[in-house]
Amino acid sequence: MKVPSSELRIQICKCITDFYHAEPPKQHIPGYQQASSLYKIKMAEVGGLAKTMAQSLALLENQLVEKLWVLKALQHLSTSEVNCTLMVKAQAASGICAHLNDPDPSGQLLFRSSEILWNLLEKSSKEEIIQQLSNLECVLALKEVFKSLLTRGFSHYDRQLRNDILVITTIIAQNPGAPMIECGFTRDLILFATFNEVKSQNPLVKGLKLSNSYEDFELKKLLFNIIVILCKDLSTIQLLIDGKVILALFSYVKKPEKQKIIEWSAAQYEELQLHAIATLSSVAPFLIEEYMLCQGNARVLAFLEWCESEDSFFSQGNSFHGTGGRGNKFAQMRYSLRLLRAMVYLENETINKDLCEKGTIQQLLGIFKNTISKYNDKEEAILLEIQSDILLILSGLCEHHIPRKEIFGTEGVDIILHVMKTDPKKLQSGLGYNVLLFSTLDSIWCCILGCYPLEEYFLEKEGIFLLLDLLALNPQKFCNLILGIMVEFCDNPKTAAHVNAWRGKKDQTAASLLIKLWRKEEKELGVKRDKHGKIIDTKKPLFTSFQEKQKITPLPANCPTIAVMDVAENIRAKIYAVLGKLDFENLPGLSAEDFVTLCIIHRYLDFKTGEIWNEIYEEIKLEKLRPVTMDKNILESITTASENIGKMVASLQSEMIESQACQDVQNEQKVYTKIQATHKQRELANKSWENFLARTSNAKTLKKAKRLQEKAIESSRRSKQPPNAVFHWTDIKGLNTTVPSGRVVTVESTPARLVGGPLADTDIALKKLPIRGGALQRVKAVKTVDEPKKSVPT
Repeated sequence: MKVPSSELRIQICKCITDFYHAEPPKQHIPGYQQASSLYKIKMAEVGGLAKTMAQSLALLENQLVEKLWVLKALQHLSTSEVNCTLMVKAQAASGICAHLNDPDPSGQLLFRSSEILWNLLEKSSKEEIIQQLSNLECVLALKEVFKSLLTRGFSHYDRQLRNDILVITTIIAQNPGAPMIECGFTRDLILFATFNEVKSQNPLVKGLKLSNSYEDFELKKLLFNIIVILCKDLSTIQLLIDGKVILALFSYVKKPEKQKIIEWSAAQYEELQLHAIATLSSVAPFLIEEYMLCQGNARVLAFLEWCESEDSFFSQGNSFHGTGGRGNKFAQMRYSLRLLRAMVYLENETINKDLCEKGTIQQLLGIFKNTISKYNDKEEAILLEIQSDILLILSGLCEHHIPRKEIFGTEGVDIILHVMKTDPKKLQSGLGYNVLLFSTLDSIWCCILGCYPLEEYFLEKEGIFLLLDLLALNPQKFCNLILGIMVEFCDNPKTAAHVNAWRGKKDQTAASLLIKLWRKEEKELGVKRDKHGKIIDTKKPLFTSFQEKQKITPLPANCPTIAVMDVAENIRAKIYAVLGKLDFENLPGLSAEDFVTLCIIHRYLDFKTGEIWNEIYEEIKLEKLRPVTMDKNILESITTASENIGKMVASLQSEMIESQACQDVQNEQKVYTKIQATHKQRELANKSWENFLARTSNAKTLKKAKRLQEKAIESSRRSKQPPNAVFHWTDIKGLNTTVPSGRVVTVESTPARLVGGPLADTDIALKKLPIRGGALQRVKAVKTVDEPKKSVPT
């Protein structure tokens, strides 16, 4: 390629091109076999041909024909990742981009150069390519080419090439070091993005008009996209202000006007509308003054009111931004709420005050209620996102403002309670329920806590029960947040009664649940405990495995140490705070294991204080400082006292464990005694049954039992009769039973017709007994003969 022969250079390029477009040989040469195309391409990669061809471009700056052939060869070579890597090493990207605007009547130079740049971006290190293209020469070339294609290109091919150049520019703009502002490209891009919406006298856009063709539509979206990227550079802010970008974007934040003739189709306008609102969400937080001058809050709230209205509007929902919004206005509502959320989270009091004065809180609560009534499985994901954003916006508005919390009111609390009653199984569905739950908990913290009437209402509606139900599900992501809310709620004197009244599965109490969470947290942190949960190391009773691995290093006074960070990084401090406000001495429903753990929780603050003082003492030693005698004695006293507390707690735990072991033995003995009594009762019952069988199956045994019974009855009577006493016989003679009997006995097992009635053979049978089926019957004119009175003392 260094040989100054045009024909030779072109022939080399043709040979390389033929590697990718090989034709079968016209005639076979005996003794030879043609090499395959794949073999040639592989050898080109191994031989570094792409790097050589890229370097040869520098030799052909004024030879257009040879340059076009080299670009054609590089275009084919750049289809391989290996060749692209070699070309990057030869600085091919910057070399090709810098000459994009070179004169070329055929138009091949621009087409082939852009194709090579695309391949390099796709098949090699993107970061390195961006670095090569981020110089003034390359950006200027891209600027001139883009302006030329936009203002003078009319063919379908020109529009496609223009869009390709803009995409490459967008990628370069991601590099903050790219000289986009210095070369004026940023100002021009902002002008091109807004000239349709904001009238400009700039000659660049005079007579320029975009059609509704697909390429121009894509151009508009690409220009919106590059504005989002450019606004990340604070140097661009003034250019965005001068270009009236906020005003241009707000021209889309309104309901479509049916009578107005616009250059876009309905589907295209809807997509541009959603894209413009999404762009505002990124740009408006940097341009607060312009946002307020354009009455941004009023425009967004009016647009939300239209989104909520019943106006006939058929959304296409075809674009990325329109996902989930087909046939409704949910997509517009979602992006409007995103814009409001972005502005509220700036914590700018001017914006938030303006929103509250315009009735935003009541409007958002109404929208949330409507989304509940319009719930649909098809739009479930987008509705959940809308609900989450509403709660986050309300949290941002109400935080630290009691009057706004009062506006939030019981209506807002009811909405929060409704969300908290969501089926726990849905939390695992992945459709945004976790985000909604997080937003709900955040709104409890920001919209309810601190406002006494709302706290009261929340408690009355069993909100604490719902919080504890969520905590019992053990959602690891939310434990910290729920416990933080519980700590704040416990400042209300009525909360303790609600917490103690709660019962979970298997009648679990809130205190038992919190202690269980403590044990689980310590197990995950690797805190040393024995099988009963007792303290092992009395010097370091709270030390985690991470703290054991980390050596103590001296830190500045304003830097928190590991012991201090441990308080914020796990939930133990919050559990201690909640249990402390519930009163450690009167916690219901605890087992012996819970009491052993409670001993540690009760002394958490003492242990943590001793741990921090121990860190201070160790840091002093590492820094080789010698405290004065008084300070040294105090430090030693503190560490000794902390260790003594650990020993005392360990001793108390041992007593509890031993006491529980004795109690278990006593309970076991009671169970064994009960089992023995049960067995004895069974034996007595069996013996009684055997006696009964003996009496019914053996006449002698029956008579013997009868005699014993009569003897027992006789012995129970008085030996001497009182004077004037009337005695009544209680037994019936001739009765062959050994059980206590009355005057009438019905024996169902013996047919009456066989025995003549239940008392037919007894001494008190009637003299004249009509037997009609066997039973005794009352017969007129039949007199009974009274027997002589036999008496027993009464």
